[in-house]
Amino acid sequence: MNEQQDKPERSTIKTKLHEIIFEADTPAGKAFDTGLIFTILLSVLVVMLESVADIRQHYGPALWTLEWSFTIAFTLEYLLRLSCVDKPRRYAGSFYGVVDVLAILPTYVSLVFPGTHSLLVIRTIRILRVFRVFKLVQYWSEARTLARALRASHRKIVVFLYVVMILVIIIGAFMYLIEGEQHGFTSIPRSIYWAIVTLTTVGYGDIAPATGLGQTLAALVMILGYGIIAVPTGIVTAELARDAYKPFSTQACPACSAEGHDADAVYCKYCGAKL
Repeated sequence: MNEQQDKPERSTIKTKLHEIIFEADTPAGKAFDTGLIFTILLSVLVVMLESVADIRQHYGPALWTLEWSFTIAFTLEYLLRLSCVDKPRRYAGSFYGVVDVLAILPTYVSLVFPGTHSLLVIRTIRILRVFRVFKLVQYWSEARTLARALRASHRKIVVFLYVVMILVIIIGAFMYLIEGEQHGFTSIPRSIYWAIVTLTTVGYGDIAPATGLGQTLAALVMILGYGIIAVPTGIVTAELARDAYKPFSTQACPACSAEGHDADAVYCKYCGAKL
C-alpha cells in the first residue's frame, strides 16, 4: 500500500518540476526562467571580466569562486531537467540539451586544459529561452521559419559552395602563374587565400597584384564577388517565400521536452506523448 501511495506522489513532484523548469505559462515557471536568464547573463559577465588582466589580478579568486558557483548551479539544473522528463536521452540529444551541456563543460575541462573556461560565453545561446518566457512567440516562429528555409535549401547551398571552391582554386592558380613569388604570391595555397579574400569582398590588403594583368584579374574577381554574394541570399529567400506562417504554442512536451507544437496540438509531434 505504501509503495502504491508513493508512486502518485513522485509523479506529482515530477509533474510540478516539469511545469516549473520547462513551462513559462505559470508564475513559478516564468519566475524560474527569468531568474535563469539573469543568472546566465551574470555568469557570462564574470567570464568576460575575468579576461581583463587588471580585474583578474585584483579580483581573481572571487571571480573563480563565482564561476564555479554558477557552473555547479547549472549542473544541478541540467540534472533536474533530465529527471523531470520521461525520455531524458531525447532531451539530452536535443538542441537545448546539447547547449546545456556545453554551458557547463568548459569549467570542468579547464581543470585539465587551463584557459578553456573562456568558452563559457556559449551560455549566451541559452538566452534564446527569452522568446518563450516573455511570450515573444511571433519572433520565435520567425526563427523557426528561417531554420526550416535553411534546411530546405542546404543542398543548393552546398552545390553553390562547391562551385565557389572550384572557382577560388582556379583563380588562385592563375594569379600564382601571373604574379609569382616576387609579388607575394609565394604558393598556390597562398594565392587561393587571396582569391577567397577578394571574392568575398573582404580585402585585407596583405597581398595584392602588382602587374597589369594581375590587377585586371583582381578587378574581375571583385565584380564576380558581388554577384556571388547574392546567390545564397536568393536561395534562402525563395524557400522563405514558400513557408507559410503557422501559429504554435509555448508548451513543452512532458516526455521529451520538445517545443514548437501547433497551437491546437494534443500530442507531441516528435515522440507522440500527450501534451
